[in-house]
Amino acid sequence: MSPAVPLHVVILAAGVGQRMRSLLPKVLHRLAGQPLLAHVLAAARALKPAAIHVVYGHGGDQVRAAFQAETDLNWVVQNAQLGTGHALQQALPGIPNDARVLVLYGDVPLIRSDTLRTMLEAMHLLGVRVPLAVLTAEFEQPEGYGRIVQDDNGYVLAIVEEKDASPAQKRIRTINTGMIVAAAGHLRIWLAEINAQNAQGEFLLTDIFALANAAGSPAIAVGVQDVAEALGVNDAWQLAHLERRYQQRATRQLALAGVRMADPARVEIRGQLQLGCDVEMDIDVILEGDIELGDQVQIGPFCRLRNVRLGAGTQVLAHSDLDGVISAEHCRIGPYARLRPGTTLAANAHIGNFVETKQTRIGAGSKANHLSYLGDADIGANVNIGAGTITCNYDGANKHRTSIADGVFVGSNSALIAPVSLAENATIGAGSVNTKNAPADTLTVARAKQISLPAWQRPRKS
Repeated sequence: MSPAVPLHVVILAAGVGQRMRSLLPKVLHRLAGQPLLAHVLAAARALKPAAIHVVYGHGGDQVRAAFQAETDLNWVVQNAQLGTGHALQQALPGIPNDARVLVLYGDVPLIRSDTLRTMLEAMHLLGVRVPLAVLTAEFEQPEGYGRIVQDDNGYVLAIVEEKDASPAQKRIRTINTGMIVAAAGHLRIWLAEINAQNAQGEFLLTDIFALANAAGSPAIAVGVQDVAEALGVNDAWQLAHLERRYQQRATRQLALAGVRMADPARVEIRGQLQLGCDVEMDIDVILEGDIELGDQVQIGPFCRLRNVRLGAGTQVLAHSDLDGVISAEHCRIGPYARLRPGTTLAANAHIGNFVETKQTRIGAGSKANHLSYLGDADIGANVNIGAGTITCNYDGANKHRTSIADGVFVGSNSALIAPVSLAENATIGAGSVNTKNAPADTLTVARAKQISLPAWQRPRKS
């Protein structure tokens, strides 16, 4: 088939997943922070197919709802789960006869797009068009998998499921991954001939290989290099095993790109990363969503970063949680800092221990080093926020902003009642409760007068 032949990807995702022992459809269980199906979709999209068809059934409403924002998917319902062959038949009406059909599985998340390209290219065998190819793997312990029966030239004579295999066939270590490429026209003919006369009582997609061989068009087998790509998820233990496989793959790629990790086994990748040179990570670091770390960024132990962009030379110290944060270069964050969405730090800003920020812009060289909450605030350059300072941004119904100009010094244990503005170089006395704007270059004190009552006696227990 020429490269102009359209590629249609069919992802089978209708299984019940009883061994997961969960109310959640199997393909929605998460690996590296994403549903299993999302990983398969990413591999499929990398091939730039003409269409992607997702065959769903069990928990279908939940599955569709989880991907409702993705408009490039054709959803095909399989009302009764009668086998893989039956599932593929449901998608065929939406696929033209001249297409190539790539069949993937929603619970096999580690498949690589490069491997799938190799299988697609293999359909041109020595210049001959081959109508059927299957991805295979070599397992030391192949129990539970369908066996690939081949002739002396490597062509596939049949695929035999474990329950239907003879003792000799069970000794075969080449197994069926389930992933195939087929010419749509041939596929229609073969699927019309299969039946459910097998140990499973199902219409099995694997039965088309014997039919293809009988018709003089035996399939070719394409071996996968990394057996992890062939592993599926049937229970929670297998899901955990694939999580480790995924993380080993991801952290190895980071290390080869120059990222230094104290212990790669204790770094969790759950998103897309763009990393500069000389990035360092300590133990128990979690990276989620879209992450961009500049040159020489250092991440301390026990930190979570989600959807952040950190400038060169920024340090994130131990036990800090960053979500939706953008920093310029050479910022210092933590330890024990919580930076929430909408936080923006200019160059050389410092956010210290037990400081929380949200929807706040902090200017160059400004510092909030201890025990503060800064929400809905615009903070200028070279500002000092004293320990225990809070912006009181919520009146019970609406949020209000606090504006702090360049050079302001806010004394410890101050409350800034928004909306309020502190003008340039203003100084706020410690313990102040500011309900009015503070003028520039002036000390503002807003606290009750201290008194002592010598006649007062502390209550005593009777």
